[in-house]
Formats: sequence, C-alpha cells, structure tokens
Amino acid sequence: MFQSLFKLRGDLSSHQKILLGILGIVLILAVWTALAYGKASKQPVFERSSSVLPPMDMPAQQRDSIIDAQERADSTAAANATEFEWIYPILPPPQEVLFSYPNLIKNDNLIKNAFKSLWLNIKGYIWALLLALPIGFLIGLLPIFRGMFNRPVEALRYLPLTALTGVFMAWFGTSDRMKVAFLAFGILVYLLPVIVQRINEVKDVYLKTVFTIGANPLQTIRSVYIPSVMSRVWDDIRVLTAISWTYIIVAELVNSSEGGVGAMIFIKSRFSQMEKVFAILLVIILIGLLQDRYFVYLDKKLFPYKYNADITPKETLFSNLVRFVMTILSGLFLLSFLIKDIIMEYIGDGFYVLMLLAIIYLAIEGWAWYKARQNQTPTQSATAEA
Repeated sequence: MFQSLFKLRGDLSSHQKILLGILGIVLILAVWTALAYGKASKQPVFERSSSVLPPMDMPAQQRDSIIDAQERADSTAAANATEFEWIYPILPPPQEVLFSYPNLIKNDNLIKNAFKSLWLNIKGYIWALLLALPIGFLIGLLPIFRGMFNRPVEALRYLPLTALTGVFMAWFGTSDRMKVAFLAFGILVYLLPVIVQRINEVKDVYLKTVFTIGANPLQTIRSVYIPSVMSRVWDDIRVLTAISWTYIIVAELVNSSEGGVGAMIFIKSRFSQMEKVFAILLVIILIGLLQDRYFVYLDKKLFPYKYNADITPKETLFSNLVRFVMTILSGLFLLSFLIKDIIMEYIGDGFYVLMLLAIIYLAIEGWAWYKARQNQTPTQSATAEA
C-alpha cells in the first residue's frame, strides 16, 4: 500500500487523495503556526506618552527634556502594565487571520473591494482577447504579417511591465481606465505570442484532410484553425489568470483611494496589520481557484471534443433540478437590473460580475438546447411535439 505512494507517476485512489489532501493542509497550518510563534513575544499594553512629540520649533534643550520625560513615563507604564499582547514579527498565526475577517467585511468593505478587483480582471481579459485574437490570427496565418511582426511580438515578452506603470498613468490618468488598460496590456503581451505559437502547432493531418475535401481558406480557418487554436489557447488563459492578479495588485497601488484588494493590501501593510494582509491574500487565492474551476467548466462546455471520454453528464432528476433552478436564478438576476442601485449598495461591481455569469450560463444552456433540438431525428421531433 505504502509502496504505491512512492511509485513514479503513480495513481492515487479517491480515499488517498482526500486523506493526503487533508494531511497537506494540516502540515501547512502546523508550519505556519510554528513560524508565527517561533519569534513571537509578549509586549505590555499601555498608553504611550511619546506618541505625541513636542513641536520642532521648541528650543532644543526644552524639547529634549520633554522627550526624556515621556520615555521615562513610558518605561514606568510598561513596568506596571497588567495587560499584554502577542507580537508576531514573522507571520500572524492562522487564528488571527481568521478572526480578522468580520472586521474586514464590516469596516473595510472586503466584499465590495474583492468584486471590484474581480471586475477589473474580467474587463482586462475581455479587452486583451478582443485585441489578441484577431492580431494573433493575422500574424500566425498570413506570411506578410508574420514576416513584419513576428519578432516584435516575441520581444514583447521581455517588457518589464511593472516599470510601465508611469507610462500608463501619463496616457490614461489614475482612474480605473488606466488599471484596465494596464491589465489588458499585461495579458496581451503574453497571450499574443502564444496564439501565434498555437497556430503553428496545428497538425498537418487536419489541414490535408480539409484540403482533400476541397475546403477554401475561409472554410479551413473556420473548421480547423479556430477550433484547434481556441481549445489550446483556453488552457493558456487559465494559466494567465494567476499572472493577471499580480498586475491587478500593482495597478491598484495607484490611487489606492478607489479601492480594490490591491489597495487594501497596501493600506493594511502601511499600518502593520499583517493579519489582515494575509486574510486578503487568502481571499485572492480563493477567487483564483474559483476562476480556475469556472474556466474548466467553460472548457468542457465550449470544447467537448478535447476530451476522449464522454463528459456529458447523465440526465438525472437532481441534475435537471439544479439546471432548472440555475436557469430561473439567472433569469431573475437579469431582471434585477431594474434594482441595480440597491444591489450595488451591498456588493458594488459584483453586480456586473454576477450579471455576466448569468448571461454566460443562459447562453450556454440555450445553445445546448438548440443543438439538442438540431440533433433530434424527425421521428423524435414529431414524438416530442405530440
């Protein structure tokens, strides 16, 4: 049993995956706690006199005497203190991070700021895809464009994007427009060369097949290049999700008063509220994981031919009930546009995020219903109508 755990590229059973997953989380928390308490120390809690310094225009001798008196008062107060607090110079312990969430949600609008950053992420991706896909296909498919722009596109990968923050501020100001443009450019410089590479990786057997049946260039692009390239690029987009959050944090440091998780991290770091910083980082990780699973869901819906096995779920009462409920909720949320201001009062830009998810879900279900109707035989159609 234990030998199978150390077999090269061995497989794990479902029970082993669960147990080892739990064990991994426990070990991470144990190491985290050990690092937090390893250098932790107790400090007395008292009101410091030296927190308010005398004015600078005061005579030096008088000012120094006041400061000395304040320091002596602080020393006496520290010696007589009855309350103490733990100071964690390396890491805040896990429980401190967990207990910081109610304050972050209530006083710092964590939910609104998280949705704001997520909406910036989505807008950046939309603009990057709108630019990268047509440009990438032109460079990858047509020799004239490939000869002129292939090497400059490859060189874009080496741009130090964080150094371009000032350039984007000069072009777009410090509003959200600048942040979206910066994020879109950051995704574009990585995505554009990848699209060109994926076009070059299209297998010749597919091209020879469509050539044999007499397909023209437009038909070849529609039936071979677009399905093949888009199914591979979708995996690259998933990988870029993690990189995009780095750019969001950098962009939101500019004009941090507009909010976002990057601005929250910057502000909390300045006030040494490290437990809140780690709490926000965990929220970013959670959003990234949810985004990744959503991309997997869309991948299976948009490109089912990538999978050898049949990924179409079996029709059960429960699955049909879930689809019905999700369809109703998505439709109701579209109607909630009439009370947009009320919803945005609680979740901010989360309204637009949920609206987009509802539209995508209804579009996918509508397309699946249409394809199912198209694939029905005439007898099945007549029976269904009867």
